[in-house]
Amino acid sequence: MQEIIGNIVIGAGIIFMVFGVVGMIRFDTFYTRVLASSKTDTVGAFTIIIGLAIRHGFTFFTAKLVLLAVVILIFNPLVSHILVRSAHLSGYEEKKIKDDKK
Repeated sequence: MQEIIGNIVIGAGIIFMVFGVVGMIRFDTFYTRVLASSKTDTVGAFTIIIGLAIRHGFTFFTAKLVLLAVVILIFNPLVSHILVRSAHLSGYEEKKIKDDKK
């Protein structure tokens, strides 16, 4: 039962990652693409790690996974914020990345 629940949570993480890829393709500006990728990357990686922890039970491996999840939850949004802030402060103009020919 523990393995099935772990696999379901890992599958949910993979679905979040797929939504991030779709967001990267769908959105057309730099800032919206960074928003879509950073949010889904954080949630997707976190749920995959939690699914692995559930699947393996309480071991030393699980403790390392929980530490990795905490590091991802802290540093991924921080790095995304630094990236967008440096682009904004350097004067990056928000332009559409793809041409819509209608």
